[in-house]
Amino acid sequence: MHTPLCGHAVGDPEEYAKVAVRKGLAGIIVTCHNPLPGPPDPGIRMGVERFDEYCQLVERARMAMEGIADVRLGLECDFIPGLEGWLEEQVGWADFNYVLGSIHPHLPQYRDLFQTGDAVAFQRTYFEHLAQSAETGLFDALGHPDLVKIVDPAAWRPEGIATEIERSLDRIAATGVAMELNTSGLLKNIGEMLPGEFVLAGMKKRGIPVVVGADAHVPERVADGFDRAFKRLTEVGYTEVSYFLNRKRIDIPIEAAQRRLAAARNEV
Repeated sequence: MHTPLCGHAVGDPEEYAKVAVRKGLAGIIVTCHNPLPGPPDPGIRMGVERFDEYCQLVERARMAMEGIADVRLGLECDFIPGLEGWLEEQVGWADFNYVLGSIHPHLPQYRDLFQTGDAVAFQRTYFEHLAQSAETGLFDALGHPDLVKIVDPAAWRPEGIATEIERSLDRIAATGVAMELNTSGLLKNIGEMLPGEFVLAGMKKRGIPVVVGADAHVPERVADGFDRAFKRLTEVGYTEVSYFLNRKRIDIPIEAAQRRLAAARNEV
């Protein structure tokens, strides 16, 4: 989940935490978009000069919600080959509980570097970079791991690049990094979670741990679609879902997570 500092989200962390409590979550980890070197990215991410403000926003929410919800500091880091040194330094800027590595292939920084006009070649490049991001050892999980499909939905046929996807998943599995099932894809042009069935089944086959995120940019979307996500995970054979505290993975039964959400609904 995000903060207004990225320029395309609304609501303070405390507002997100209040929704989380109402929906049955024990707490939240705020993962706003990381600053990158170079020119500012207004409307995309906070600038370096606002990073301390970001930490203060989360800390204020932690204090305000103490005893009600557990509010933690995290970060969503864009991976682009060549930025490894920057990212390695950045993950030491604060005591993050969770660092989510993401590739945003629809953003200008990435497209300008790697898009050639061949949609399938672009997809292959994306999955190569996804594996590279895991191999850096900088991230706890990889966010929305088939996001490239939103760039050109008509050209998305994962079976056509099965070799590249499977090779990428093999490399990711070897690192022990988790991968995310992100429900925000249900609201995008592709109309399905991120990843879809092909990649998710490949994750399960390789025993890759899975986290669930709503990618909330407004408080009302906290935990949005989690019931559908847990159902989907169960259908492909997952029995556990993971989260991170102090950069350490914690696994819980999916059934326990479902019961907690159901209990919260029944209390409303």
